[in-house]
Amino acid sequence: MTANGWLQIAVFFLLILACAKPLGIFIDNVMEGRRTWLSPILRPLERLIYKLCLVDEKQEQHWTRYAGALLAFSAFSAVLLYAIQRLQLWLPFNPQALSAGNVSPDLAFNTSVSFDTNTNWQSYVPETTLSYFVQMAGLAVHNFLSAAAGIGIAIALVRGFARHSVKTVGNFWVDLTRATLYILMPISVVAALVLCSQGVIQNLNSYTTVTALEGVKQVIAQGPVASQEAIKMLGTNGGGFFNANSAHPFENPTPFSNMFEMFLIFLIPAALTYTFGRMVRDTRQGWALFSAMALLWLAGVFAAYHYEQKGTPALAQAGIELAPTASQAGGNMEGKETRFGIADSALFATVTTDASCGAVNSMHDSFTPLGGLVPLFNMELGEVVFGGVGAGLYGMLMFAILAVFIAGLMVGRTPEYLGKKIEQKEVKMAMIAMLVLAASVLIFAGASSVIGFAQHSYWNSSGPAAANTNNPGAHGFSEILYAYTSGTANNGSAFAGINANTPWYNLTLGFAMLIGRFLMLLPLLAIAGSLAAKRQVPVSAGTFPTHGPLFVGLLVGVVLIVGALTYFPALSLGPIVEHLML
Repeated sequence: MTANGWLQIAVFFLLILACAKPLGIFIDNVMEGRRTWLSPILRPLERLIYKLCLVDEKQEQHWTRYAGALLAFSAFSAVLLYAIQRLQLWLPFNPQALSAGNVSPDLAFNTSVSFDTNTNWQSYVPETTLSYFVQMAGLAVHNFLSAAAGIGIAIALVRGFARHSVKTVGNFWVDLTRATLYILMPISVVAALVLCSQGVIQNLNSYTTVTALEGVKQVIAQGPVASQEAIKMLGTNGGGFFNANSAHPFENPTPFSNMFEMFLIFLIPAALTYTFGRMVRDTRQGWALFSAMALLWLAGVFAAYHYEQKGTPALAQAGIELAPTASQAGGNMEGKETRFGIADSALFATVTTDASCGAVNSMHDSFTPLGGLVPLFNMELGEVVFGGVGAGLYGMLMFAILAVFIAGLMVGRTPEYLGKKIEQKEVKMAMIAMLVLAASVLIFAGASSVIGFAQHSYWNSSGPAAANTNNPGAHGFSEILYAYTSGTANNGSAFAGINANTPWYNLTLGFAMLIGRFLMLLPLLAIAGSLAAKRQVPVSAGTFPTHGPLFVGLLVGVVLIVGALTYFPALSLGPIVEHLML
């Protein structure tokens, strides 16, 4: 590990820290309907949207109606995206006449669910499968709407903590509109222009055929990349315009664009912790959550960077220099871009899997076993280390409820958090949300590893099948485990060694994404409704403080212990045993 590598990591963290407070204040003002500097421009448009959609912005919803609106909107969006893919051959902006038979039913289902749940898992090669129209009107639009829905759910849960003796948690349609109009769109416009300045392309041209220096003709894909790249990162979506994602020079051409894209991933999740503190009228509570997330992030970066820089015994035996020098990066450079090196690759892998963002600038499948364990375990923690847009905050609040419950058991009194008694219902809902995620990952991964569900779908004891989808042994199991972890966690990144474009994987991963999104959100909305209806309890001498180092340590401990106890057996069969076999 080098001083330059640690300097880049420190600069990234300081940028996030500097922007958390001002953006957090802005988000609070927007979501609570206060006037902001964008109001003179966007408020008339906001009113027009409500009028056209017959929405009364002053009418708030009970948590059940809020959840119903979310489900109805998500179902309609998914069906629409499915239809767009199936009909793309007859839709405009398809200069390459891509997908002559249109997208297959199982792949269209997987992709529509993927972008509807903010997962952006891609079982296809985008530049050879989807037209510009599908990329813009289908995928990019869903990048905005799924991220806005996540922000709305997080704000609804925070209102549950902030309010007392009421039965409503906000209005889903208002939250969705404000998050899209005031937060995601303005930042995305600026971000797209910044990316264009770095060389990210933005056009509607046909693909270009060129003759390379060797005399071989090559087709260079083009398209409206910068606009999708901006919201892909800002909304923690991750779906790339090109198959190589952020390792492609048209998506991520320079070291500056690499740092800027990582900055976009963490920007809103970090700011939402300060928004939380503002809304509950104690900013120390927000900084406590930020500190817990930062500690978990730093531990992951250190581990990934260390093991990738260390390399493997096989590299050392091959005579490859593993120590970094002025002329070469050393360590394990397999699957990494030379323009980014090990430090930026390890940092990007950690950031993108801490957040529910599937963007990658290197191939996680080529990481060392323990280096690859970091992004896998990050997702298995529940994507709470800053996490996705909205998802990180409500995921960490779920763990906060469990942490104060455990603290209450240890001191023998009813647990409290932010002046609300945490009782049986809240703990049960938090446990349901946590258990369904683990069940989805482990059941689907286990089934895909041992059941002969279809011939040629996996590597069997007699050797490689004609169209095996992943590698054999421990690494092959890690690829399967990573796929279902990524789908359930609504992340979307993958160990690239697995080919998931089969009916089994398309369908089961689609179901895993739905479970990870909605069977987690519904219990959390129930918690929001329950907390909002409760009276506020005055602080007493026996109240456990939830803004200091003790609570931060307890929260980090609960997150790590729950993740380790749940997934350690599976991890032992994958990356851990692979490391021991080196």
